[in-house]
Amino acid sequence: MMLIALVFSLVTALPSLMRPAAAEAVAESPFDVPGRGATVPFTEIEAEDAATNGELIGPDRVYTRLPSEASGRRAVRLSAAGQYVEFTLTKPANAMSVRYSVPDNAAGTGLTAPVDLRINGTKLKDLSFTSRYGWYYGGYPFGNNPGAGSPHHFYDETRTMFGSTLAAGTKVRVQVASTSISPWFVVDLADFELVPDPIARPSGSLSVEDYGADRTGAADSTAAVQAAVDAGRTQGRVVWIPQGTFKVTNHIIVDNVTLRGAGPWYSVLGGNRVGVYGKYVADGGPSRNVQLRDFAIMGEVTERNDGDQVNAIGGAMSDSVVSNVWMQHNKVGAWMDGPMNNFTITGSRILDQTADGVNFHRGVTNSTVTNTFVRNMGDDGLAMWAETDNNVGNRFTFNTVVVPVLANNIAIYGGRDITVSDNVLTDTVTNGGGLHVGNRYPGVNGPTAVSGTFTLARNTLIRAGNSDYNWNFGVGAIWFNGLNQPISGAAINVTDTDVLDSSYAAIHTIEGSVTGVNFNNVNIDGTGTFALQLQAPGSASFTNVRAQRIGYSGPIYSCLGNGFTINQGSGNSGWYTSTPYCGPWPAPVYGGGGGDPTPTPPGCQVGTGNVAARKPISASGHTQSYVAANANDGDSSSYWESPNNAFPQTLTVDLCGTVNARRVVLKLPPSAAWATRTQTIAVLGSANGTDFSTLAGAAGRTFDPATGNTATITLPGTGARYLRLNFTGNTGWPAGQASEFEVYAS
Repeated sequence: MMLIALVFSLVTALPSLMRPAAAEAVAESPFDVPGRGATVPFTEIEAEDAATNGELIGPDRVYTRLPSEASGRRAVRLSAAGQYVEFTLTKPANAMSVRYSVPDNAAGTGLTAPVDLRINGTKLKDLSFTSRYGWYYGGYPFGNNPGAGSPHHFYDETRTMFGSTLAAGTKVRVQVASTSISPWFVVDLADFELVPDPIARPSGSLSVEDYGADRTGAADSTAAVQAAVDAGRTQGRVVWIPQGTFKVTNHIIVDNVTLRGAGPWYSVLGGNRVGVYGKYVADGGPSRNVQLRDFAIMGEVTERNDGDQVNAIGGAMSDSVVSNVWMQHNKVGAWMDGPMNNFTITGSRILDQTADGVNFHRGVTNSTVTNTFVRNMGDDGLAMWAETDNNVGNRFTFNTVVVPVLANNIAIYGGRDITVSDNVLTDTVTNGGGLHVGNRYPGVNGPTAVSGTFTLARNTLIRAGNSDYNWNFGVGAIWFNGLNQPISGAAINVTDTDVLDSSYAAIHTIEGSVTGVNFNNVNIDGTGTFALQLQAPGSASFTNVRAQRIGYSGPIYSCLGNGFTINQGSGNSGWYTSTPYCGPWPAPVYGGGGGDPTPTPPGCQVGTGNVAARKPISASGHTQSYVAANANDGDSSSYWESPNNAFPQTLTVDLCGTVNARRVVLKLPPSAAWATRTQTIAVLGSANGTDFSTLAGAAGRTFDPATGNTATITLPGTGARYLRLNFTGNTGWPAGQASEFEVYAS
């Protein structure tokens, strides 16, 4: 039993406008939270909410599955010519960004395929969908070799202007013309925008074209842009980037200068290794009085190399502002290496990075990221890392951070007097939570450890936290880690915060010890597992902390005995127990909780037709990247393969409910390279996933390329939720193999 210190105090309730009502707890969109998050210039429409003749995929929160990285964990799959997603404009727009995924190629270098963009049924142009900038494999720091398995970072986005303003009510369709290059296209969402006219060239400015820059992007403009920037510094004049795409292949070094464009839809610095950097302290920096405004920095980064400086913005800049800058396809949006002071990023977009969105790295003080939209980071969305030199007085405010593929939406590693407020954080995928404070990573200890006052206020976390593939258990939506040294002596105040539909626990402590955390007016509505997951000793105070729809029947996980002290104030409800759970990690349960012993995964419904399609599937083993999920992904060219010379092997699918299965259809890739083979396979069924009985005995099942490499097994129609294939032989390869495991009730 944990030691409980009851602390009663008078608490003045905030007005109802300051606290979302229970109905708001089911909000799925990051844009449905009044007064919090970035103010964005676009209107977002999710593909699953649009008209389509494609297939809805998800919801799903399992790392390495396509829906897990979709906004809202749902998207639409198009796998035949003529399939489409059609958006109806709710406001006038002249531009759109589409978030999508297409498969990788066998070499891991990506493929590029066109789709039609149609306006009210008439084709306007081709859009180019590519996997060049996505699909990473293996463990950290990841690579481009599909053989390493564990694929992730599936999505990218492309933007286009329509050439005219379309009225509200216009139908904008993304339609597959051909599957000859890509067998499928997944559409996640579209952002529609009324882009203003280009900004006029400031009077008295210097244009980069005056120094030989090429707006067509054909010639390398690095030297020309640098020459213009140097002249602007010495003459005290604004440096102008006109409309066009200027190829830049190295860092542009800025100091005491304003670099401005016609707007991020019009003025683009793009190319391999493009970046705008302040001077490092070791090189005479920090740079000062830098203004970067109204342009885009579009990189060409296709891998993660932590030792390579291929960030959109970097170096050190004091008394400087980045405003309305679009950063995409770099390693990091802005990796700032101090010491530096008074730096601000505002009104910007950071998309599709291979690592962090922003990292204030060592010695960054009194600096801010505000009103900025961040999506699809390969690591933390927004981070501060006080490595060796302390970060002090920094702020992340009014930002929207969506789908960090790895790690956290916002992470603070050490530092003093830090504020994280009024942000919206959604859809964490793996190895992190929505909001994290920790004494971890190199150099975060002693004078750089968490200290002073941390203000974590008015943040909304939606579907935050997820499973850690190293720890093999869940990470909380809000979590604290004292790995390098205990978190102690600081005041960490979590106030006026909403944790909605968290994937695992709402609040989590782990490693070392954690004290000094105060929760006040926190609303927890929906968790996959626990309200509190306590894996580090310490203490915290809780006042007006309310919880409902907890996933597990026991709301607190702790094996610490009396090692963690809960100080209760008034107004708490729905989360406290004097007998916390300590046992095996339960599977998360979404949408109501209660600890179902055989929980149904999110979005798992029986359906019709092939009832095994994209259902939860597992195997006794696999080789290389030929994982179980390949066997029911609808793509007959991908396949599961068991380890060699290790029969028997099994492949088991959860049909998400009882099915009176009448037949199983098994497929191998139809390529002629797959010679005829006979696999010895039995089919077993189970109601609970543990106790199986034989539905079809072991027999040779022949797969012949001349007849489609397909084998059908007839079943008696006995009801079962789980079907298992048991492989005991294969005349063509010393392993079990299946490209599609289909199940039909007729």
